[in-house]
Amino acid sequence: MIVSTQALFKHAYGQYAVGAYNINNAEQIMGLFRGNMDSQAPFIIQISQGARGYTDKRLLEAMIRAADQIFPDALFAVHLDHGDEATCMDCLAGGFYSSVMIDASHEPFDQNVAITGRVVDAAHKRKIAVEAELGRLGGVEEHVSVDEANAKLTDLRQVKEFVERTGCDSLACAIGTSHGAYKFTGSQGIHFEIIEQIQKLLPGFPLVMHGSSSVPQDEVRRINAAGGKLKGAKGVDEAQISKAGKMGVTKVNIDTDGRLVWCRAHRESFRDKPENFDLRSPGKIFMAEYAKYIVHKNDVLGSSGKLPEVKEFLKR
Repeated sequence: MIVSTQALFKHAYGQYAVGAYNINNAEQIMGLFRGNMDSQAPFIIQISQGARGYTDKRLLEAMIRAADQIFPDALFAVHLDHGDEATCMDCLAGGFYSSVMIDASHEPFDQNVAITGRVVDAAHKRKIAVEAELGRLGGVEEHVSVDEANAKLTDLRQVKEFVERTGCDSLACAIGTSHGAYKFTGSQGIHFEIIEQIQKLLPGFPLVMHGSSSVPQDEVRRINAAGGKLKGAKGVDEAQISKAGKMGVTKVNIDTDGRLVWCRAHRESFRDKPENFDLRSPGKIFMAEYAKYIVHKNDVLGSSGKLPEVKEFLKR
């Protein structure tokens, strides 16, 4: 059942984080639903602008609706990830999304406020929540590309004013993570002091952590052993992700890890069975492996086993 993003955040705040998983095709959708049902976790399906254009947004939305029927006990929200103003407005008009993210973080502060405010006004008329971003994450993921020189941590002096002026419902913070498979070199990590200060400035306000894939080193090793060339890929320490979930980070975005599982499953399948030409064979392997990964990640986030509690919470 598709539910409100805000309701999921209210239940999660200060206890755990809800996994927000990007999807692009039928195999990811099936693996995602199976993994969340196996771990009994609420979750968020994220659709990016790139995913909406990969085949056709209507096909992707239809597959999600079908999965909702196949897995009637699932509880999830549908979220637009990294939308521009035009894409946000298109999603709002369609009425399918639980929430949208307007990413105007590349604009000057006042322009970010103005763009975000327009999306919030349109969304709230339709009872749809809005995630906004303050600060800029580095790295590359789909159309988002920010080099290290232009990456900026969230400015604590702007946080309260931004939320009050825009009316956004959750805030994506730049706290040291980055998009893609090459997040860190050396010992860098999450700036927990920024999360802590924002929590004090905005008590009870849902925070979002982008660029949160852990880039499992076993996946990287297996990809490279099967012919891949991922050198120096490193993600967010899972212990840090668990800690953030108890500090007001209610939504943790995961995209790269799912791509790594896809890459590993297909590379190994074609290496081990070079005679195979049936797309379903590696597809079945990926769906099972992705479901296993989702179970593991929900354990890290603390959302595993929360599904019955959330169902009761929604009845109140």
